[in-house]
Amino acid sequence: MTSEILNKKNEKAANIESSLKDALEKGKFAVTCEIGPPKGAGDEEIITTAKILKGIVDGVNVTDLQSSVMKLGSLATCHILKDMGIDPIFQVTCRDRNRLALQSDLLSAYVLGIRNILALTGDYPTTGDHPGAEPVFDLDSVQLLWAIKRLEEGYDIAGKELSKKPSFFKGAVVNPGSDTEAASGLQLIKMQKKIDQGAQFFQTQAVFDAESFEKFMDKISKMNIRVPIIVGVILLKSERMANYMNKFVPGVCVPESVIKKMEQTEDKASMCIEIATELINKVKPMCAGVHIQALGWEKHVPIILKNLDLL
Repeated sequence: MTSEILNKKNEKAANIESSLKDALEKGKFAVTCEIGPPKGAGDEEIITTAKILKGIVDGVNVTDLQSSVMKLGSLATCHILKDMGIDPIFQVTCRDRNRLALQSDLLSAYVLGIRNILALTGDYPTTGDHPGAEPVFDLDSVQLLWAIKRLEEGYDIAGKELSKKPSFFKGAVVNPGSDTEAASGLQLIKMQKKIDQGAQFFQTQAVFDAESFEKFMDKISKMNIRVPIIVGVILLKSERMANYMNKFVPGVCVPESVIKKMEQTEDKASMCIEIATELINKVKPMCAGVHIQALGWEKHVPIILKNLDLL
Protein backbone atom coordinates (compact mmCIF):
# COMPACT_ATOMS: atom_id res chain seq x y z
CA MET A 1 0.00 0.00 0.00
CA THR A 2 2.81 2.40 0.91
CA SER A 3 4.53 1.66 -2.41
CA GLU A 4 1.33 2.48 -4.31
CA ILE A 5 1.02 5.84 -2.51
CA LEU A 6 4.63 6.75 -3.28
CA ASN A 7 4.21 5.76 -6.93
CA LYS A 8 1.18 8.02 -7.19
CA LYS A 9 3.18 10.90 -5.66
CA ASN A 10 5.97 10.36 -8.19
CA GLU A 11 3.44 10.32 -11.05
CA LYS A 12 2.01 13.59 -9.72
CA ALA A 13 5.53 15.07 -9.64
CA ALA A 14 6.05 14.14 -13.27
CA ASN A 15 2.74 15.61 -14.42
CA ILE A 16 2.59 18.82 -12.42
CA GLU A 17 1.01 21.78 -14.22
CA SER A 18 3.98 24.14 -14.06
CA SER A 19 7.53 22.78 -14.17
CA LEU A 20 10.64 24.90 -13.75
CA LYS A 21 12.83 22.32 -15.49
CA ASP A 22 10.50 22.11 -18.49
CA ALA A 23 10.31 25.90 -18.80
CA LEU A 24 14.09 26.35 -18.79
CA GLU A 25 14.79 23.41 -21.09
CA LYS A 26 12.23 24.66 -23.62
CA GLY A 27 13.65 28.17 -23.60
CA LYS A 28 10.59 29.78 -22.05
CA PHE A 29 11.26 32.87 -19.92
CA ALA A 30 10.80 31.27 -16.51
CA VAL A 31 9.13 32.97 -13.57
CA THR A 32 9.67 31.86 -10.00
CA CYS A 33 8.57 33.36 -6.72
CA GLU A 34 9.25 32.67 -3.07
CA ILE A 35 7.39 31.55 0.01
CA GLY A 36 8.82 31.94 3.50
CA PRO A 37 7.28 29.35 5.85
CA PRO A 38 5.48 30.85 8.86
CA LYS A 39 6.84 31.01 12.40
CA GLY A 40 4.28 28.58 13.74
CA ALA A 41 2.52 25.28 13.15
CA GLY A 42 -0.20 26.53 10.79
CA ASP A 43 -0.37 26.26 7.00
CA GLU A 44 -2.91 29.03 6.32
CA GLU A 45 -0.31 31.61 5.21
CA ILE A 46 1.28 29.11 2.85
CA ILE A 47 -2.00 28.15 1.23
CA THR A 48 -3.17 31.77 0.86
CA THR A 49 0.07 32.81 -0.86
CA ALA A 50 0.21 29.65 -2.96
CA LYS A 51 -3.28 30.28 -4.33
CA ILE A 52 -2.13 33.67 -5.65
CA LEU A 53 0.91 32.14 -7.39
CA LYS A 54 -0.59 28.91 -8.68
CA GLY A 55 -0.83 28.77 -12.45
CA ILE A 56 1.19 31.96 -13.08
CA VAL A 57 4.70 30.87 -12.06
CA ASP A 58 6.96 27.99 -13.06
CA GLY A 59 8.24 27.29 -9.57
CA VAL A 60 8.13 28.52 -5.99
CA ASN A 61 11.21 28.70 -3.78
CA VAL A 62 10.69 27.66 -0.18
CA THR A 63 13.22 29.32 2.11
CA ASP A 64 15.11 27.22 4.65
CA LEU A 65 15.15 29.13 7.95
CA GLN A 66 15.93 32.33 6.04
CA SER A 67 18.22 34.77 7.87
CA SER A 68 18.69 32.09 10.55
CA VAL A 69 15.19 32.66 11.93
CA MET A 70 13.41 29.57 13.30
CA LYS A 71 10.29 28.76 11.26
CA LEU A 72 8.30 25.87 9.84
CA GLY A 73 10.55 23.60 7.77
CA SER A 74 11.17 23.97 4.07
CA LEU A 75 10.58 20.27 3.34
CA ALA A 76 7.10 20.24 4.90
CA THR A 77 6.19 23.46 3.08
CA CYS A 78 7.39 22.05 -0.26
CA HIS A 79 5.17 19.03 0.35
CA ILE A 80 2.13 21.29 0.87
CA LEU A 81 2.88 23.15 -2.39
CA LYS A 82 3.36 19.88 -4.28
CA ASP A 83 -0.05 18.67 -3.09
CA MET A 84 -1.54 21.96 -4.37
CA GLY A 85 -0.13 21.35 -7.84
CA ILE A 86 2.78 23.82 -7.60
CA ASP A 87 6.36 22.92 -8.50
CA PRO A 88 8.41 23.71 -5.36
CA ILE A 89 12.09 24.56 -5.20
CA PHE A 90 13.49 23.03 -2.01
CA GLN A 91 16.13 25.36 -0.57
CA VAL A 92 18.68 23.36 1.40
CA THR A 93 21.21 25.16 3.60
CA CYS A 94 24.27 23.62 5.19
CA ARG A 95 24.11 25.76 8.33
CA ASP A 96 21.89 23.49 10.43
CA ARG A 97 22.58 19.93 9.24
CA ASN A 98 25.58 17.66 9.03
CA ARG A 99 26.21 15.46 5.99
CA LEU A 100 24.01 12.67 7.37
CA ALA A 101 20.96 14.89 7.77
CA LEU A 102 21.53 16.69 4.46
CA GLN A 103 21.59 13.44 2.50
CA SER A 104 18.62 12.07 4.40
CA ASP A 105 16.52 15.19 3.73
CA LEU A 106 17.38 15.02 0.04
CA LEU A 107 16.23 11.41 -0.18
CA SER A 108 13.09 12.35 1.76
CA ALA A 109 12.40 15.16 -0.70
CA TYR A 110 12.70 12.78 -3.65
CA VAL A 111 10.30 10.27 -2.10
CA LEU A 112 7.79 13.13 -1.57
CA GLY A 113 8.00 14.01 -5.27
CA ILE A 114 10.16 17.13 -4.86
CA ARG A 115 12.65 17.49 -7.71
CA ASN A 116 14.05 21.04 -7.64
CA ILE A 117 16.89 21.74 -5.20
CA LEU A 118 18.60 25.06 -4.49
CA ALA A 119 21.89 24.43 -2.68
CA LEU A 120 22.95 27.12 -0.21
CA THR A 121 25.64 27.45 2.43
CA GLY A 122 23.41 29.58 4.70
CA ASP A 123 23.69 32.62 6.96
CA TYR A 124 25.38 32.47 10.36
CA PRO A 125 22.99 31.95 13.32
CA THR A 126 24.21 35.21 14.88
CA THR A 127 22.09 37.09 12.30
CA GLY A 128 18.86 35.42 13.42
CA ASP A 129 16.54 35.04 16.38
CA HIS A 130 18.60 32.27 18.06
CA PRO A 131 22.07 33.87 18.05
CA GLY A 132 23.34 31.28 20.54
CA ALA A 133 22.62 28.37 18.17
CA GLU A 134 25.66 26.34 17.15
CA PRO A 135 26.31 26.43 13.37
CA VAL A 136 27.12 23.16 11.58
CA PHE A 137 28.55 23.93 8.11
CA ASP A 138 29.76 20.35 7.75
CA LEU A 139 29.52 20.95 4.00
CA ASP A 140 29.30 24.13 1.93
CA SER A 141 27.12 24.74 -1.13
CA VAL A 142 29.70 23.35 -3.60
CA GLN A 143 30.16 20.21 -1.51
CA LEU A 144 26.39 19.87 -1.16
CA LEU A 145 26.04 19.82 -4.94
CA TRP A 146 28.73 17.13 -5.03
CA ALA A 147 26.77 15.13 -2.42
CA ILE A 148 23.62 15.40 -4.55
CA LYS A 149 25.57 14.18 -7.59
CA ARG A 150 26.80 11.17 -5.61
CA LEU A 151 23.24 10.31 -4.56
CA GLU A 152 22.17 10.52 -8.20
CA GLU A 153 24.97 8.09 -9.05
CA GLY A 154 23.53 5.66 -6.52
CA TYR A 155 25.89 6.18 -3.58
CA ASP A 156 26.08 8.25 -0.42
CA ILE A 157 29.20 10.31 0.14
CA ALA A 158 30.67 7.58 2.32
CA GLY A 159 30.58 5.32 -0.76
CA LYS A 160 27.69 3.14 0.44
CA GLU A 161 25.32 1.99 -2.30
CA LEU A 162 21.68 3.15 -2.29
CA SER A 163 18.76 0.79 -2.88
CA LYS A 164 17.36 3.34 -5.37
CA LYS A 165 18.96 6.49 -6.71
CA PRO A 166 17.15 9.85 -6.92
CA SER A 167 17.25 12.43 -9.69
CA PHE A 168 17.03 16.19 -9.09
CA PHE A 169 17.06 19.48 -10.98
CA LYS A 170 19.87 21.22 -9.16
CA GLY A 171 20.27 24.96 -8.67
CA ALA A 172 22.69 27.30 -6.95
CA VAL A 173 23.03 31.02 -6.26
CA VAL A 174 25.39 33.69 -7.54
CA ASN A 175 25.81 37.34 -6.59
CA PRO A 176 26.23 39.58 -9.67
CA GLY A 177 26.44 42.73 -7.53
CA SER A 178 29.84 42.17 -5.92
CA ASP A 179 31.44 45.42 -4.77
CA THR A 180 34.89 44.95 -6.34
CA GLU A 181 36.47 43.25 -9.36
CA ALA A 182 38.19 40.79 -7.03
CA ALA A 183 34.90 39.86 -5.36
CA SER A 184 33.24 39.50 -8.76
CA GLY A 185 36.06 37.24 -9.89
CA LEU A 186 35.59 35.04 -6.83
CA GLN A 187 31.87 34.76 -7.61
CA LEU A 188 32.67 33.56 -11.12
CA ILE A 189 35.21 31.02 -9.85
CA LYS A 190 32.71 29.64 -7.36
CA MET A 191 30.01 29.62 -10.02
CA GLN A 192 32.21 27.43 -12.23
CA LYS A 193 32.89 25.09 -9.30
CA LYS A 194 29.16 24.72 -8.76
CA ILE A 195 28.64 23.92 -12.44
CA ASP A 196 31.43 21.33 -12.26
CA GLN A 197 29.53 19.67 -9.38
CA GLY A 198 26.26 19.55 -11.29
CA ALA A 199 24.44 22.91 -10.96
CA GLN A 200 21.87 23.10 -13.78
CA PHE A 201 20.53 26.59 -13.13
CA PHE A 202 21.38 29.67 -11.09
CA GLN A 203 19.29 32.20 -9.21
CA THR A 204 20.97 35.53 -8.50
CA GLN A 205 20.92 37.68 -5.42
CA ALA A 206 18.71 40.75 -5.75
CA VAL A 207 19.43 42.92 -8.79
CA PHE A 208 18.31 46.57 -9.04
CA ASP A 209 20.66 47.90 -11.72
CA ALA A 210 20.26 46.46 -15.25
CA GLU A 211 23.56 47.97 -16.46
CA SER A 212 25.53 46.35 -13.65
CA PHE A 213 23.85 43.02 -14.37
CA GLU A 214 24.70 43.33 -18.08
CA LYS A 215 28.39 43.72 -17.20
CA PHE A 216 28.21 40.57 -15.08
CA MET A 217 26.54 38.64 -17.91
CA ASP A 218 29.29 39.79 -20.30
CA LYS A 219 31.84 38.18 -17.98
CA ILE A 220 29.81 34.97 -17.90
CA SER A 221 29.63 34.97 -21.69
CA LYS A 222 33.42 35.29 -21.96
CA MET A 223 33.76 32.24 -19.68
CA ASN A 224 31.48 30.35 -22.08
CA ILE A 225 29.03 29.52 -19.28
CA ARG A 226 25.73 28.28 -20.74
CA VAL A 227 23.76 27.44 -17.59
CA PRO A 228 20.37 29.28 -17.30
CA ILE A 229 20.50 32.38 -15.09
CA ILE A 230 17.34 33.49 -13.26
CA VAL A 231 17.55 37.09 -12.04
CA GLY A 232 16.47 37.90 -8.49
CA VAL A 233 14.13 40.91 -8.20
CA ILE A 234 12.90 42.18 -4.82
CA LEU A 235 9.68 44.18 -4.69
CA LEU A 236 10.66 47.43 -2.98
CA LYS A 237 8.09 48.62 -0.45
CA SER A 238 9.67 51.94 0.49
CA GLU A 239 12.78 54.10 0.31
CA ARG A 240 13.50 53.03 3.89
CA MET A 241 13.70 49.41 2.76
CA ALA A 242 16.04 50.40 -0.08
CA ASN A 243 18.36 52.33 2.24
CA TYR A 244 18.41 49.41 4.68
CA MET A 245 19.51 46.98 1.96
CA ASN A 246 22.21 49.36 0.74
CA LYS A 247 23.58 49.59 4.27
CA PHE A 248 23.23 46.04 5.55
CA VAL A 249 22.90 43.57 2.63
CA PRO A 250 26.29 42.76 1.04
CA GLY A 251 26.40 42.83 -2.75
CA VAL A 252 23.06 44.63 -3.11
CA CYS A 253 22.97 48.19 -4.43
CA VAL A 254 19.72 50.07 -4.98
CA PRO A 255 20.49 53.03 -7.31
CA GLU A 256 19.81 56.51 -6.02
CA SER A 257 17.40 57.09 -8.91
CA VAL A 258 15.22 54.23 -7.69
CA ILE A 259 15.28 55.50 -4.10
CA LYS A 260 14.21 58.97 -5.28
CA LYS A 261 11.25 57.50 -7.14
CA MET A 262 10.10 55.89 -3.91
CA GLU A 263 10.66 59.10 -1.94
CA GLN A 264 8.61 61.18 -4.37
CA THR A 265 5.45 59.07 -4.35
CA GLU A 266 2.78 58.34 -1.78
CA ASP A 267 1.50 55.33 -3.71
CA LYS A 268 4.34 52.96 -2.83
CA ALA A 269 2.63 49.87 -4.28
CA SER A 270 2.12 51.41 -7.73
CA MET A 271 5.71 52.65 -7.80
CA CYS A 272 6.93 49.22 -6.69
CA ILE A 273 5.09 47.64 -9.63
CA GLU A 274 6.47 50.25 -12.03
CA ILE A 275 10.07 49.78 -10.85
CA ALA A 276 9.87 45.98 -11.01
CA THR A 277 8.23 45.97 -14.44
CA GLU A 278 10.82 48.35 -15.88
CA LEU A 279 13.74 46.39 -14.41
CA ILE A 280 12.49 42.99 -15.61
CA ASN A 281 11.90 44.41 -19.10
CA LYS A 282 15.52 45.57 -19.19
CA VAL A 283 17.11 42.31 -17.96
CA LYS A 284 14.74 39.97 -19.83
CA PRO A 285 16.88 39.74 -23.01
CA MET A 286 19.97 38.85 -20.95
CA CYS A 287 18.68 35.98 -18.82
CA ALA A 288 16.55 32.84 -18.72
CA GLY A 289 14.00 34.01 -16.18
CA VAL A 290 13.16 36.11 -13.16
CA HIS A 291 12.83 35.23 -9.49
CA ILE A 292 10.43 37.67 -7.82
CA GLN A 293 10.86 38.02 -4.06
CA ALA A 294 7.58 39.65 -3.10
CA LEU A 295 8.12 39.62 0.68
CA GLY A 296 4.41 39.69 1.49
CA TRP A 297 3.32 41.60 -1.62
CA GLU A 298 2.51 38.49 -3.66
CA LYS A 299 -0.83 40.06 -4.63
CA HIS A 300 1.11 42.42 -6.93
CA VAL A 301 2.90 39.60 -8.81
CA PRO A 302 -0.01 38.91 -11.24
CA ILE A 303 -0.13 42.62 -12.15
CA ILE A 304 3.61 42.72 -12.85
CA LEU A 305 3.43 39.58 -14.99
CA LYS A 306 0.45 40.97 -16.88
CA ASN A 307 2.37 44.19 -17.56
CA LEU A 308 5.19 42.06 -18.97
CA ASP A 309 2.87 39.81 -21.05
CA LEU A 310 4.11 36.81 -19.03
CA LEU A 311 0.78 35.46 -17.83
